[in-house]
Amino acid sequence: MRLRHIPSLLAIYLSLACAQVLAADLNTELRLYAAVGDNQAIERVLDAGADVNSANKLGKTALMMAVEADNLDTVALLLTRGANVNARTVSGCTALTFAAENGHIGVTALLIEAGAHLHDRTRGGWDALMIASRYGILDMVEQLLFRGADPKASDKDGRTAMMQATEKGHARVCDLLLQSGADINARDKHGATALIIAAGEGHAGLADLLLRHGADLNATDQQGATALMWAAGRGHGAIVQSLLRSGANPNIQDAEGVTALMEAVATQHNELIPPLMDYRADPALTDRQGRTAAEIAKQRGNEEAAGLLANR
Repeated sequence: MRLRHIPSLLAIYLSLACAQVLAADLNTELRLYAAVGDNQAIERVLDAGADVNSANKLGKTALMMAVEADNLDTVALLLTRGANVNARTVSGCTALTFAAENGHIGVTALLIEAGAHLHDRTRGGWDALMIASRYGILDMVEQLLFRGADPKASDKDGRTAMMQATEKGHARVCDLLLQSGADINARDKHGATALIIAAGEGHAGLADLLLRHGADLNATDQQGATALMWAAGRGHGAIVQSLLRSGANPNIQDAEGVTALMEAVATQHNELIPPLMDYRADPALTDRQGRTAAEIAKQRGNEEAAGLLANR
């Protein structure tokens, strides 16, 4: 009797397997149609049984693909058909972070209206505001802040949206973030502030903006380095001048006893020696190895620096 059931059971298993293959094919079709914005085809495959929240191996859904392609009508359609606005990829990305990365303002507004979480983070700890700030998308930054995004939030490296914008030199974004309550003296995991980042990257206009907003001139990172040391060591003369005029202390020493003057000498940015000396950089200070700026110049074969220091 039991043998008689084998064909019928096999038929059931084969039927289920075929259904799974068909569903998988429909789900793949759905994501492809979402990417190109073919709404009629999307309706057809959804009605045929496609899962609106199915994802590929990376965790990317049809909604995310529509967002990346800036297909606003398709995004709206998928949301009305039950797409999960807060689904996440393997790397933690959401539809909103994809919209932020690509600068799609209209899609962002639609996603937020549909309940997108403003503060969801990618695996790197970035939320939509940090992403938009890093890419310098001013309109989106403004939109996210208006909707309640937190300008004080930081990623896994301790970097805020303002630090992301500062690193890339987006002064208008930084200004907007500061007006919206960003902490100008926040520190990342290395102890760097936005001003230190701006000085190291050579963004003179941004450094001036931060100074006007009251950034701490003499803040030090975990190695004891100031914005002035970073600017001097990388030859960013305009920033060195701005910092000195604003009252930066040229005689702060880092963990190795190095000053801004020593940095300029060691990296052969000799044009910075006179302005540093004009603002009372002390050539008699020694580093942890007992070397003055003049002795560093001699060891490095920097004869021009040695001469400038001797004349002082």
